[in-house]
Order: sequence, then C-alpha cells, then structure tokens
Amino acid sequence: MQRAQGINQQISRLREDIDIWGSIHQQLEDTAAMLELAVEEDEFNTFQPELEKELQLLLRQVEKLEFAMMLNGEHDENNAIVEIQAGAGGIDARDWANSLLRMYLRWAEKRRFETEIIEINTAEEAGINSATFLIKGKYAYGYMRAEAGVHRLVRLSPFDFNHRRHTSFASVSVTPEISDTIEVQINPDDLRIDTYRSGGAGGQHVNRTDSAVRITHIPTGITAQCQNERSQHRNRDTAMKVLRSRLYEYYRSQQNEELAKLKGERQDISFGSQIRSYTFHPYRLVKDLRTNVETGNVDAVMDGDIDPFIEAYLKML
Repeated sequence: MQRAQGINQQISRLREDIDIWGSIHQQLEDTAAMLELAVEEDEFNTFQPELEKELQLLLRQVEKLEFAMMLNGEHDENNAIVEIQAGAGGIDARDWANSLLRMYLRWAEKRRFETEIIEINTAEEAGINSATFLIKGKYAYGYMRAEAGVHRLVRLSPFDFNHRRHTSFASVSVTPEISDTIEVQINPDDLRIDTYRSGGAGGQHVNRTDSAVRITHIPTGITAQCQNERSQHRNRDTAMKVLRSRLYEYYRSQQNEELAKLKGERQDISFGSQIRSYTFHPYRLVKDLRTNVETGNVDAVMDGDIDPFIEAYLKML
C-alpha cells in the first residue's frame, strides 16, 4: 500500500512538471503572437506594456524551473527529515533551538509544504533540547539540505539578570525520507524497542501520550523516536521510517563517503563550526558564512524568509 502511494506521488510530480512546461510553452506562443500582431499593425507602443508584463512573468517562471533543475541529486525531490539539536550556550541555546524550529515551520508554511512533528524534547527552563520533524513536499530535501550545519546566535540574553550579550549554538541535520521502494536491510533481532510516556509542553507541537516509542539499532547505536501520535502502533511506524532513513544514510556514507552531501558534516555545536550567524546585538545582521549572503532584516529571517540563503548555497555547489 505504501509503495503504491509512493508510485502515485511520483506520477503526480511528473504530471505537474509536464503541466508547468506546457503552460510556459503556451504562454510563449501567446506572447509571440501578440508581438507579431503589434508589428503587423505598427502599434508596438500600444502593446509594449502588456508584452513587458508577459515577458517578465515568463522570465520568472523559467528562472524558477532552471533553479529546480539544479536540484537533481538522487534524493532532492524527497521529503526531508530535519533534526534540531541545542548546543553550547545553556538555556539560551535551548531557546535558540526552539526559535530555529519555528523559523523552519514558518518557511515550510510559506512554501505550502506540510510539516509533521515527530519528536520534541522540551527543556525544563525554556526552549527545547532537540526536535525532529518531517517536511513534506516536492524538493523539500533538496532545499533543506542547504540548512544542515551549526547556526550561531549572538544577542542580549533574556535569561541573564545582568542582560549581558551571550553567544549560543544549535545544529541542524537533514536527511531525505527514504522511499519504501529502496530496500534497507534491518534485522528485527538488532532492534531494541522502548515505550515511554511523552513529555513536553504539549500545545501545537506534541500531544501528551502514554504510547511514545524509541527504537535503537543496536549494532550502530542509531536511534529514532516518535511521540506525536496517541497510537503506539503509529508512533512505532513513524519511528521505523525515521530509523530507515538514518540507517540508509549511515550505510551509504560507509560505502562511498556521501555523508557530507546527505546530512552535512557533523561538527562540534560550538565556536568555529557555524555555517550562519544571527546577530541581534550590538547590530542586527544574519550572514551565511559559506556564501557571504547577508541581510539586516533579522525579523523576516526568523519568520521564515530564508530562501536567499538556500538558493545562494545551492547555486554555489
């Protein structure tokens, strides 16, 4: 059943591509006919505003398709499994991890991608220790792989009574959701399955449940957990899906050293390893250290406006 759904999704995506190219071709023919009419009737000035409008629309659509063609990696079209982990910086880092979670959820919403919180580990004081969530949509992984790495925050800490400037870090790991048509050998005897009561603040992120599941692949030590559903069976299915993706990545990296491409190089979540800096004080600036793309509109970035960083990075590859 799941395999059939995957095939149907592929067919739907191919039809969408065909429809887009057909629409552009039709628009090009209509614009060419308008230009021919303008020349024949010697009224180019009359048609010029409409022609320019149509050409600009075509240009934007072609640029969008050209960029999509750059996302030609083996798994770029797949959904993305994203993990955020608080790093150095104490309570500020945990609050920062929560801010990054919100940023990515807002980005996905703007792109009309679906999101699903798989697991979230809230901190006692504020923020989160970690979170794992799924972004569903065409090229979700292709885009999100640009975000893999360490993200640094500099600000006046709201948790410091002296209101001093603090630097904190959080890491983002991204893996493609692996289709059921790709076989990953998992021996059931190699799995340890634990159930527990989920924690967290509840609300929009997680439902309180007695049926949270953690699966550990004993030979590698790789784990996956899910607490999003009230059904233990559904939590187990989701955790297995995440585990399959992580094991696929692990084995692939063992075979051909592709780990850096699929998930980003794993580094210490601290000074000297960041891919992007978010400075709130003494000035306001977000700068990607790989591409040097920067903006002073920090609020827009934290509200999900991260496409300029993603696109610049992907064009650089």
